[in-house]
Amino acid sequence: MLTKRIIPCLDIKDGRTVKGVNFVSLRDAGDPVELAEIYSKAGADELVFLDITATEEKRKTLAELVRKVAATVNIPFTVGGGVSSVEDVDVLLQNGADKVAINSAAVKNPQLINELAAKFGKQCIVVAIDAKQVRGQWLVHLVGGKVPTEIDLFDWAKEVEQRGAGEILFTSMDHDGTKNGFANEALEKLSGMVNIPVIASGGAGEIQHFCDTFKNGKADAALAASVFHFKEIEIKDLKQEMKEQGIEVRL
Repeated sequence: MLTKRIIPCLDIKDGRTVKGVNFVSLRDAGDPVELAEIYSKAGADELVFLDITATEEKRKTLAELVRKVAATVNIPFTVGGGVSSVEDVDVLLQNGADKVAINSAAVKNPQLINELAAKFGKQCIVVAIDAKQVRGQWLVHLVGGKVPTEIDLFDWAKEVEQRGAGEILFTSMDHDGTKNGFANEALEKLSGMVNIPVIASGGAGEIQHFCDTFKNGKADAALAASVFHFKEIEIKDLKQEMKEQGIEVRL
């Protein structure tokens, strides 16, 4: 049985780590290179690094920062934000990223997923999906959650798997930063529909929320930001509790 993964997320804006609520009201959370090193030593299984305004500002992810982070960590490291071509992915992987996350660009050009999987291998292609409930339906949103679409979360998830995505990072915009728990109902449905790992994102506030998303949401990994950045939850304590609740985890 595969162990469940705990993944701190570094949302980057202007070279700093930031955190907001429902994708807005950002506040500073520290230096990304220092935080990455802390998490690597604290027992995180992986790291995710998202340049959250790269798409909106129509620029590329900060390759130099990626290189600095990669030099300080010894765990898998996923980078996303503004990634829209084979060349973008090539640059990030050459600068030390282990996986690359694509979001808006994949929706605008789904064939990009096929191209990336064929060139780099599906194991390093993560499709990030930001979605919120609109009239009772989970709809995909683009450009850091600012642009709504009529695309159904579950239909899109099945398509990205078929096109060669190796993992899905699903962020519930309704739950993001609220600390009320993950979108476990949607996660359970999602996990039951696809055969690739699903990373839960959005809503972690306490240790039990992680345990619940693994048990009830059937997530393969759980990602969080502020609870780790502001030391509300220590990774070692979280993993110890997961183990005590019978969840397979790497201590």
